[in-house]
Amino acid sequence: MSLAGIAASDLMRRNRLRTALTLGGVAFGVLAFILIQTVISAWEIGVTTAAKDRTVTRHKVTFVMSLPKRYVEEIRRTPGVKQATWSTWFGGKNPLQEREFFMAIGVEPESWLDVYDEVGVAPEERSAWIADRQGALVGDVLAKKFGWKKGDTVKLTSNIFPGEWEYRIHAIYQPLRKSADRSMFVFDWDYLNQSVPERQREQVGWITSRVKTGTDPAALSKALDAKFEENEVQTLSQDEASFQRSFLGMMSAILGAMNVVSLVILGIMALILGNTVAMGVRERLREYAVLRAIGFRSSHVTRLVLGEAAALGAAGGLLGLAIAVPIVGGLGKFLEENMAAYFSVFRLDPGTAGLALAIAVGLGAAAGLIPARGASRLPVVEALRRVA
Repeated sequence: MSLAGIAASDLMRRNRLRTALTLGGVAFGVLAFILIQTVISAWEIGVTTAAKDRTVTRHKVTFVMSLPKRYVEEIRRTPGVKQATWSTWFGGKNPLQEREFFMAIGVEPESWLDVYDEVGVAPEERSAWIADRQGALVGDVLAKKFGWKKGDTVKLTSNIFPGEWEYRIHAIYQPLRKSADRSMFVFDWDYLNQSVPERQREQVGWITSRVKTGTDPAALSKALDAKFEENEVQTLSQDEASFQRSFLGMMSAILGAMNVVSLVILGIMALILGNTVAMGVRERLREYAVLRAIGFRSSHVTRLVLGEAAALGAAGGLLGLAIAVPIVGGLGKFLEENMAAYFSVFRLDPGTAGLALAIAVGLGAAAGLIPARGASRLPVVEALRRVA
């Protein structure tokens, strides 16, 4: 029998209760690690999937302050800008379910679809939306949540813009890339602009630019800000990833705490594995001594212990993955349908799964280092005299 076979036999046949409890502990640790990392990835999806050829220009002081609409044309004339569009935060609510939060924005339909080409809309639906000032596009997740269909007339209220606003849904869009939010309500900015008081007109929330091929977004951002440096309203321009990251700044402490919890979980896994491996080695010192006596080398004993420890970690990791796949899948479906504003994409990333399994195997091998070192260095005669 090979060393791997001996290790597997020892793992499965000796003290099965302890092995089962260890596997359960490692599996739980892997599951917790995957869940935490999936939550972090879901929150950071806007950063990780941000388009590399888009920049966002907002008010220099704060995102909630608006910009003059005339800035759009000045940005469009800037060298390196392929196309530019604008958006205004509406803060919409469905009057029938006012506690539900979703992203509602007013935009210029034609240029917005050019800049955000990850929003999938059929040509005829695009034309119908552009032609109707009260038209709207709705993400498939949001439409399913409220039971909206193409052709429906819906009413929204807003904490920012008083009154009741009526829209006609011309399309339920499908995302073409992960960067597309599936829970947005997008309507014609002109409808909003013509309905607000005079002092609020011709103002936009932020301006998004598509960068020409070969243009550095960072350099373009500096050029845009320099253009408005002497104006009464100054700007802050960033690449899209940095813009999305700025929203995560308020949650940086939470994300940091979650990563700390992940490290604590890994530490507990290492202790569980180390304790199990150490106990197993102590119980089998005489067997290792017999192996040494019949010709096996110290390196063989070391590999035997490390192999068993790594196998224990791998088995626990695989069990944890088997549990995590249906749990994350079910939880992701619930969150994407009911909390899409916070978790537009909640999926088990293959990289996270692979990392969790690799960590389980690595911690298992690391947990076996000290016991393996001790077992390989113990004199044969002394080990044969020991009783576990």
